Amino acid sequence: MQRDLVLVYHQIRYQNIIFWRTPVAAFFTIVFPLMFLVLFTAIFGNDEISSLGVTTAQFYAPALAVFAAASATYTNLAVTTAIARDGGILKKIRGTPLPPWVYISGRVGSAVLIALVAVVIMLGVGAVAYGVEIIGGTLGAALVTLVVGAATFAALGLMVAALVPNGDSAPAVANATLLPLAFVSDVFIVTEDAPNWMAAIGNFFPLKHFVAALGDAFNPTLSGSGFSWSGVSGEYAIGLHLAVMAAWGVGATIIALRYFRWDPQGSRPGGRRRTPTAGVPAGG
Repeated sequence: MQRDLVLVYHQIRYQNIIFWRTPVAAFFTIVFPLMFLVLFTAIFGNDEISSLGVTTAQFYAPALAVFAAASATYTNLAVTTAIARDGGILKKIRGTPLPPWVYISGRVGSAVLIALVAVVIMLGVGAVAYGVEIIGGTLGAALVTLVVGAATFAALGLMVAALVPNGDSAPAVANATLLPLAFVSDVFIVTEDAPNWMAAIGNFFPLKHFVAALGDAFNPTLSGSGFSWSGVSGEYAIGLHLAVMAAWGVGATIIALRYFRWDPQGSRPGGRRRTPTAGVPAGG
């Protein structure tokens, strides 16, 4: 077991090196959400949002940190895993002595680690540049929220990689699902007066619960232990949000395990891709 853990560590390290050597991936995961924080505070100012009782930066920093974490896990794993499968990398890995679960654990562990780095950078910039308040009493709840949320979206990313037919369609599917949900999940705008159907969509999917849980952990107007289920009397309701995210994570893991493929689509068990046979005589 100790040897396997060492292998997982090396896989996480290797995947991190690949990520940081890909400037485009690093830009859209780390810098892109930060640009939104700068733009929103410049456009709306950093005054108190009357309906929320917190400043613009205090609201947007945790919300955009969640967006960065989801990009680092969900989008990253969905796209890179599907492309690696198309390129035959997953098939080659499965043919080596390295246990497949170690390789996948390395991918997931790297994505979760990058998500945590993205969140720390976002909140650090928010605290230094815009006065975002870091609440010491709820840092534990915030960390648990980040781990559960990142793990959930990593599982969802692997689920998408398992279901999409090829690597070319993975970016479209990942972005077409994450970006619209961000608009109904309090990432870019507050949806307090949204139509019922929009609120229902946001409440059904896990992104809004991730945003709400982390936002509550950095909301100075709330009180309590940080793991309340009810949220009554101004207390946190992080526990309920964690339960919803965990349910999505378990469901996504089951689907990913059921439909995950190591071979490129159209490849034969022997390893060769199918080729057109029209006009070729049998046995020729």
